[in-house]
Formats: sequence, C-alpha cells, structure tokens
Amino acid sequence: MTTEERLETLEKELARAKRRSRRLLAAVGLVAGAVALVWVVVGAGCNTQGGKVPTVIRAGRFQLVDENGSDRAVLTVDKDGPSLTLLDENGNDRALLYMFREDEPGLLLLDENGKTRARLHVDKDVPGLDLLDENGQPCAGLYVDEDVPALALADENGNDRAVLTVDKDGPSLTLLDENGEAIWQAP
Repeated sequence: MTTEERLETLEKELARAKRRSRRLLAAVGLVAGAVALVWVVVGAGCNTQGGKVPTVIRAGRFQLVDENGSDRAVLTVDKDGPSLTLLDENGNDRALLYMFREDEPGLLLLDENGKTRARLHVDKDVPGLDLLDENGQPCAGLYVDEDVPALALADENGNDRAVLTVDKDGPSLTLLDENGEAIWQAP
C-alpha cells in the first residue's frame, strides 16, 4: 500500500471518528437534558412547598441508574471542575465529557479496560482529535492551529513521524526521524 493510500485510509478513519464523536456529543447533551428534566419532574412531584417548583436545583452530583440500580451516567462538579461520565453495563467508564480548566474542555472515549483511546479537546483555542493506542500513546492526531489543519501520524513511542498540513499555499508533507528531525519534505 502506498503512502498516499495509507493517508487516504487514515483520513477516512478520522472522518468516521469525527462523526462518531459528534453523535456521542449529541447523546451526552440528551443525557444531560434528561437528567435535568427528570430532576425537575421528580422534584415537582415531591415538593411540599405548595406545589411551587424550584427555579434552581443545586447539587454536587447527579446519578442516572438503570433498571438494576447500577450507575450509567454521573454528572459531577468538584474541585477539578464539571464532568459527565457515561458507564457501560459493567460499571466501567466509557466516555467522559469534562471542563477541568476553563480553557481546555474535552471528551475522552475509553475502551472496555478503561484506557483512553480517543480524545477530542480544545487546548488554548487549538481544537484537536487524538487517537491513542492501548498503551495511551498517540498514534494519530488531527489539529487546526491558526486556521491551518494538520494530520500527524506517530510511531509506537508517540513521536510524530509524518505531518500533513494544508495552508494558503497548498498541502505540505513532512517525514520525521525518531528524534523529530525532518528527513523529507514536500513541497
């Protein structure tokens, strides 16, 4: 398989991952809305203050449970900031939407062993999508910095080895050695 074919395959995989991330973000939004709605409905049914529904609900943690009473979603706010965790049927974290620092929101997707395998984030106004291997090392990343999109492919140590960018002058491909030094560049 040629380098161009590999890059095309990876770009297709990244596009699919981006679509899945959008769907997951929409699902997270629906879950958060459902939590708020259930809380308001339950609160209204249990309200002993003359039927008035509170306009503000304050809590440090909300938990959504399945029919067996197992946690399936947890919305928390603690010293690190707000987060929404989605759990699988075994109680394992599988997705984490977070805002731990005001300038770095993110979404983590975890495998069945609890290891982060995909990370969607915005670091200092630079959005990025990282795909990680089973050891937590980045394998591929898609970023947009100063309106220049970049696709980076890494080796088993997480070091960038190929970087494709597209700016106003057109595409550029750089191949790097294990020390991060450019060994080939076009154009």
